[in-house]
Amino acid sequence: MTFKKLFHCVFSILFWLSLPAKSAVILQYHHVSETLPAVTSISANTFTEHLSYLQQHDFKVIPLNELLTTLQAGQSLPDKTVAITFDDAYNNNYEQAAPILEKFNFPYTIFVNPKLIDEGKRYVMGWDKLRELAKKGALISNHSAQHDYLHKKYEGESDTQWQSRIKQDILSSQQRIKEEIGHDYKYLAYPYGEFNNQLQALVKELGFIGIGQHSGALNAESDFSRLPRFPASGFYSKLDTLITKLNSRAFSIKELVYTDSVTQQNPPQISITFNMGGFHKSQLACYVSGVGQAKLDWTSDDTVTVSSPKKLSQGRSRFNCTAPSKQYKGSYYWFSQPWVIVK
Repeated sequence: MTFKKLFHCVFSILFWLSLPAKSAVILQYHHVSETLPAVTSISANTFTEHLSYLQQHDFKVIPLNELLTTLQAGQSLPDKTVAITFDDAYNNNYEQAAPILEKFNFPYTIFVNPKLIDEGKRYVMGWDKLRELAKKGALISNHSAQHDYLHKKYEGESDTQWQSRIKQDILSSQQRIKEEIGHDYKYLAYPYGEFNNQLQALVKELGFIGIGQHSGALNAESDFSRLPRFPASGFYSKLDTLITKLNSRAFSIKELVYTDSVTQQNPPQISITFNMGGFHKSQLACYVSGVGQAKLDWTSDDTVTVSSPKKLSQGRSRFNCTAPSKQYKGSYYWFSQPWVIVK
């Protein structure tokens, strides 16, 4: 190894070790129920198992606002920090989930659709129940007015018209939450976990943090217009696989280059430039949902192009990239790139 390469290697390791904020994990749930669609549900018993594991293994379950504010400030979090979130404010969150969470004294966030609440949809909580949970410590935040695909334009709709409509959706929803609950946390959980470049730019412009449904840990370097969460319901509710995710860490990433998360490029690809030092590049593995192992092309010492070996089906897909941590035994770095393949 030349002196130049040795210097670069040492510098990269020291840089990685100097990063101030540790990784954290956000969990995403929908239903706590045994009678609703299994794909988005978890039983009360299994949900209790999840929380028991967190408690017994000394995880720090903190409010979402504390987690995000700390990371944005570049400050250190305790190791094994987790936030718990629910999407859609289903009644079973009040009937099943909340009493279990109260037993463990764990804080949590519920992302709500204010228009659906105002219309009195029977499957979601009303403002009275949400106020009751908020008084007990739950954080209530924005999931759009009525759970539309926010990135999609109406037929014949211009970019300007789309931007005005979505801006109104987000801000009016935020105002209703503030009026009814008093909370004004500018966090938007994207419906269906879908977002594109235009939506991310609008979310940033409005001063919001955008939160998806693609898996992975997060840190101070994460893109706060597309933060990951680990789904923990349905197929993903198995404790043995969830344990690996709870102990995962965020890669230190300098740059992501791709066309768009919602794309006609098929097969899609992304270029990732890492701050190296936390893992061996030979151990990086990326997988394409429904396909298998992705193609990796290291174009430099710190940059890899990840692509699917074949075209993907129309709709949602993702790349998941992991690598064992050098510093933390048994822990993996984890990054996910979500795709929506369109014609």
